[in-house]
Amino acid sequence: MTQRQPSVDQVRVEEAPSDAELVAATQGGDRQAFGTLVERHQERLFNTLLRVLGSSDDAREVLQDAFIQAYTKIDTFRGSSQFYTWMYRVALNLACSYKRRTKRHREEVSIDTMKTNVGEEPVDHGESPEQDMLRAEQAELVQAALVELSDEHRQILVLREMDDFSYETIAEILELPVGTVRSRLFRARMQMKELLEVVLISESKQKG
Repeated sequence: MTQRQPSVDQVRVEEAPSDAELVAATQGGDRQAFGTLVERHQERLFNTLLRVLGSSDDAREVLQDAFIQAYTKIDTFRGSSQFYTWMYRVALNLACSYKRRTKRHREEVSIDTMKTNVGEEPVDHGESPEQDMLRAEQAELVQAALVELSDEHRQILVLREMDDFSYETIAEILELPVGTVRSRLFRARMQMKELLEVVLISESKQKG
């Protein structure tokens, strides 16, 4: 007897819904669908905001505001872009506004702190305590330089070098031509290099 194959609908029930399906459900009044979107994207987005803002408290606050704004404006999302790029755009715009509004000192956060805040465990590479310390010091130097970048340079550097987004995705998030993304990224890298040199000289003098 031939075994009956599951229908397309049955197969789809077992599959995780796509972002587009969850957005459509949210627009139809399903709050739980939006909760699934939050769970799906909040860790990576929080990590990005943490690097952009330099403070876990600030990142958490902006993340919450971003999801609230996204929910209240979900009907304006027409699907011409991916949901996550739209969500990143909302969050980064809020991050810029937040920085301008607060204008206060932000705690420098190491990569180890970032991982702790997003619930990730540090990967054990079998390194010695000395190597672990060196890695932590390098992370702190990078963060110290990163917080000194201009907003536009910090954002584009984080999206490309740390989040590993493609040029095309970054262009979509920031609503820029790909050529502008490439030229801005080049300037951001140059500024980062100069700042790292300054930080290294300062650290050397302090230790000397």
